[in-house]
Amino acid sequence: MFRKILIANRGEIAVRLLRACRELGVRAAAVYSDADRAALHVRLADEAYPIGPSPSRESYLAIDKIVDAARAAGCDAVHPGYGFLAENADFARACRAAGVAFIGPSPEAMEQLGAKTAARRLAREAGVASVPGTLDPIEDAGQALDYARIIGFPVLLKAVAGGGGKGMRMVAREDELASAWRDATSEAHNAFGDGRLYLEKYLARPRHIEIQILGDQHGHVVYLGERECSVQRRYQKVVEEAPSPVVTPELRRAMGEAAVKLARAAAYTNAGTLEFLVDEDRHFYFLEANTRLQVEHPVTEMVTGLDLVKLQIRIAAGEPLPFAQPDVALRGHAIECRIYAEDPDNNFFPSPGTILERRVPGGPGIRLDEGTYSGWSVPTEYDPLLDKLIAWGSDRAEARARLSRALGEYCARGIKTNVALFARILATPDFQSGNLHTRWLDDLLQQAQKEGRPVTAAGGPALPHAEDAALLAAALWHLSRMGASTGQPPAATSAPESRWKIEGRREQVNREPK
Repeated sequence: MFRKILIANRGEIAVRLLRACRELGVRAAAVYSDADRAALHVRLADEAYPIGPSPSRESYLAIDKIVDAARAAGCDAVHPGYGFLAENADFARACRAAGVAFIGPSPEAMEQLGAKTAARRLAREAGVASVPGTLDPIEDAGQALDYARIIGFPVLLKAVAGGGGKGMRMVAREDELASAWRDATSEAHNAFGDGRLYLEKYLARPRHIEIQILGDQHGHVVYLGERECSVQRRYQKVVEEAPSPVVTPELRRAMGEAAVKLARAAAYTNAGTLEFLVDEDRHFYFLEANTRLQVEHPVTEMVTGLDLVKLQIRIAAGEPLPFAQPDVALRGHAIECRIYAEDPDNNFFPSPGTILERRVPGGPGIRLDEGTYSGWSVPTEYDPLLDKLIAWGSDRAEARARLSRALGEYCARGIKTNVALFARILATPDFQSGNLHTRWLDDLLQQAQKEGRPVTAAGGPALPHAEDAALLAAALWHLSRMGASTGQPPAATSAPESRWKIEGRREQVNREPK
């Protein structure tokens, strides 16, 4: 086992990794930019090292600074988490050259599966069906138009190095392609430093289903069931769950075996995810691979009882997987919400600022992967993900009910969050029945916009947060007591109280000892 691991990330995932290290008895060192000097992951780490200014390109994306920090801390391994350098083969090679283990796949496997076009070629060679499209990057908009005419509109332009919906544009008609090409190229270059695009057929109402895999250094590869990730906003996942409400045992086995086949073809080790689109006839198509831990990994942990981060660390240390495929069993259902500092009713505008008060939910089946605390200031330089709220239940209905209850208990005062949107999503008949597709949430939001109502409200004004309602009720109670003690009725609020309530309170006060 490693002696000390450098956590090359920030926020809730850095906290998650630190806690896993502590449970394994491994020391953990954090890195931080100027903006994160007081961040939670810095406070919880055994030691922490500054790596530069707030912009990520000068800190969390600076390979030389991360490797230097690992050396200075005396670390024998680095865990990249997700995002930033997690899927950067050059970073994995730099760690190898420095004699520091990279907790993830080899750079060679990363290049085979992590690059979208290379992964599509590998899928074709392995006999795994993929979405129709190009296998190589496209040179220009003219070439993209030629391919689109062959494949047929609508099509998707996608970044070769992409993820999270960055550098992706749906093109419905020929006259939209040139502007979509410019926008997608620019966004891909800004997000990944690589503006190359490829093209694939746009499927109308697919579900986004992904398979979690684990591979050790001894040739063993297993799949850990699937995750339903169809609730997305502009191709960015918002709500994830495991298992999928539509995947049958037969489909799960077929997709899992396809994922394992691809992983073996790339000699893949450690944790990874193979993503698929599933059409309305339950035909599945390979989409892309994520050669890292996923944001939504907690739902798989909740239904399998496995700790993916600890397994990642043990695999990187050379240990074999402690179980085989027949040992993997799914139990119950789990749903995750990504809580962001943003305002859904103001076009999801980011909401940086100081968290004045924070209260977290609890109770049966509730898990919070947190990256914040009361008094901490949310920076503007990074993704505004604050926490991840996960609920487990014996079935999907119980998991949804627990998550709805927990959302009402979550409080982060001083900033805006998307918590009310999750309450809206979970209350819709479509979500409750599992009738979802990748455009479902975008359609829901567009409908609210057309009707001129808040996206967090179901056909009416947005409901106050449970915490706000409790404070309002307490204020009204105190006002009532004040009126009773002076013999005068309380001032009217939105509606006058009935006379019997006022007289009842006055009678109660008169009976109290003086």
